Amino acid sequence: MPALTDLTRLCPPPASPSPAPNWNRVEEELGMRLPQDYKQLMATYGPGEFCQFLSLHYPHAPREAADLTGPMPARLRQQIEEVRLSARQPWPLPHPLESLFAMGVTGNGDYLFWVTNPTDKPDTWTIAVNQALRAPWYTFTGNLTEFLLAVVSGTTQVPLFPEDLRDNGTSFTPAHPVRATAAPTEQRDSLDPTEIRKWARATGIPIPDRGRIPIEIIEAWKRANPAQLDL
Repeated sequence: MPALTDLTRLCPPPASPSPAPNWNRVEEELGMRLPQDYKQLMATYGPGEFCQFLSLHYPHAPREAADLTGPMPARLRQQIEEVRLSARQPWPLPHPLESLFAMGVTGNGDYLFWVTNPTDKPDTWTIAVNQALRAPWYTFTGNLTEFLLAVVSGTTQVPLFPEDLRDNGTSFTPAHPVRATAAPTEQRDSLDPTEIRKWARATGIPIPDRGRIPIEIIEAWKRANPAQLDL
């Protein structure tokens, strides 16, 4: 896979990545096959972050927001449609909603999707990027590894991504082990919902004035405000 070879030159993988999952089991859970390049990416890098900005979802992740096999992909499809239809002038989707499968996220809360069309030919799937569940969209004609290589090499500038993405160099940072100091509900309760709502509105992310804050907004806030998590 030439793209993966070039990507590892720019972003060296960890010496000992996390063990790859049982792909037969994962695909059986999902009810579909996954692209071969994604499986190779996971085997080479494991969970982590490219350029301290772009993270891929992976099977059976301990955090629901990053779990490729969890409810998040379906939930995001539903929320995209809810946000789209709530606008005064609903914008058209560049791809059928049912073909979008979330598999990554950025530090700005932008989501990466496979365009799973046709569903039985995963190695032909292209990549779509959505700005925080709203328009605009960006579509990349190529697989996920080719997309990552284009982004980190600078040959493609995704309009939704910051222009200074590569200013600090290209790198891959393995994910830290999940700390078991508190249950997810306890951690969520310790966060200040007022601050999260204030940040979301300033970022342009739609958020309800009352009630439970969606988990994907909480996770986006955590990625944007890591220093506050240690207070």
